[in-house]
Amino acid sequence: MIPQTPTVLPSKRWQAQLANAIKDPEELLAQLGLTDRLTAIDQSVLKQFPLRVTQSYIDKMRHGDPLDPLLRQVFPLIDEGIVHQDFVSDPVGDHLAVSSPGLLQKYHGRALLLTTGACAIHCRYCFRRHFPYNDSNPLASQWQQTLDALAQDTTVNEVILSGGDPLALSDQKLASMVSDLEAIPHLKRLRIHTRLPIVLADRIDSQLLSWLAQTRFQVIMVIHANHANELDSGVEIAIKSLAAQRVQVLNQSVLLQGINDTVDDLTQLSERLIEIGVLPYYLHLLDPVAGASHFDVSEDIGRVLIQQLRAKLSGYLVPRLVREQQGKSSKTVIC
Repeated sequence: MIPQTPTVLPSKRWQAQLANAIKDPEELLAQLGLTDRLTAIDQSVLKQFPLRVTQSYIDKMRHGDPLDPLLRQVFPLIDEGIVHQDFVSDPVGDHLAVSSPGLLQKYHGRALLLTTGACAIHCRYCFRRHFPYNDSNPLASQWQQTLDALAQDTTVNEVILSGGDPLALSDQKLASMVSDLEAIPHLKRLRIHTRLPIVLADRIDSQLLSWLAQTRFQVIMVIHANHANELDSGVEIAIKSLAAQRVQVLNQSVLLQGINDTVDDLTQLSERLIEIGVLPYYLHLLDPVAGASHFDVSEDIGRVLIQQLRAKLSGYLVPRLVREQQGKSSKTVIC
């Protein structure tokens, strides 16, 4: 088990918001004035992968608009029940990459820790929506086994905290985990993959910033924003607070039909990201996970969109179009 550390206390404000996330589709629709406006929900899908969305994210949605790009990312449409033979439960080979409980190793020099199965919101296109988190928890009794595996592999110099969302854990747990990792001398960088700065900006509070400032690791935070409407003033404050602690912040998006599959949408996203201090990093083609086929955008369309972005934006504002493929030694760069 990870030892307790009394020096960093969790913040109750963000945790209360996390605990009070909306889970009822009818409540969400009522808030947005959309009762009876959207297609019926497939209850079997909802049982397997329930709705979850923070109030702060709902507050960014357009009232009365069933096609709002933020709403479409979280609302469980009946389309999720469509069975598509090419869309599977483990689209990127996570199960085969597990080398120790909660530890995934796909690429040279890097190891990924599945810190938790919890998220602030449930994105309907999530490539781990079917992942058996209960069987892969490195924060339970297998934590020492995971640390030993990392200590023995001197080729690994970067640890990635993922999930779920690692920032759904308390600062006490995170600080303790990172302290254990710091004891492994060949580890140099800490990368945190998180959506919380976007969907619950209050998570970037003084307690989090405190332990980030104290770690010996170089810290890179990869956030996940798909649309410029997600990046309000609260997110901007959070990002600038991270930058003040020398945290390098990158963004990765997923190309999603009906959400950000136009050059205008992607241009506005990149412009807003750089405005708040975030570098556009990856634009992922959709991982073919079961239940998400209605979000798919073809590779050909993705190429055209990147070409159009290059004609409109400075090169550093154009993310790399990539696909993750099982068994490959890195992400496959499309263009």
